[in-house]
Amino acid sequence: MAASAAQRFRPVVVSGPSGTGKSTLLKRLFDEFPNTFGFSVSHTTRSPRPGEQHGREYYFTTKEDFLKLVSENGFIEHAQFGGNFYGTSVAAVKEIAAKERICILDIEMEGVKQVKKTDLNARFLFLAPPSLEELERRLRGRGTETEESLQKRLTQARNELAYSTQPGAHDKIVVNDNLETAYKDLRDYIVDGGKFGLEQS
Repeated sequence: MAASAAQRFRPVVVSGPSGTGKSTLLKRLFDEFPNTFGFSVSHTTRSPRPGEQHGREYYFTTKEDFLKLVSENGFIEHAQFGGNFYGTSVAAVKEIAAKERICILDIEMEGVKQVKKTDLNARFLFLAPPSLEELERRLRGRGTETEESLQKRLTQARNELAYSTQPGAHDKIVVNDNLETAYKDLRDYIVDGGKFGLEQS
């Protein structure tokens, strides 16, 4: 029997500390498979970074509008991090599924826990740094963090890494020590373990 669309286009939650290379790897995945995936654009109350565009990297919004959407149950998951709010809207994910594409969710640890409580039947991939020391080096190399925000990100990274070791937290853990190897592992899990494998069954 053919798998239902809900099974064939199960969302994939990709999480991991800031600085592990999620954006780089996902951009490459989307470039290689331009008609397979849809990226769930999150809402955030933080200010845009240089080069970021509303509706592409994030839907940039005010705290008031964000909390209004929360009160209307408009988010699958939402969290506060570094003094800003982040959230994945129900509408953004449903829009991608309606186009028969696999929705990729790039969210924080608290969001992962919230998605697990939904009926989305998502798959969970965690992208880990080789070490906290290497992660700190990468974050400092960006030149976009204050010392305070960097320390907050490192604290969050420790929490996320601790959570990732819990049984059942994630279906797959990829360590980004080497970009090529990490990309192959990520691609093989998301592509071969998802839509294509089910379509062939």
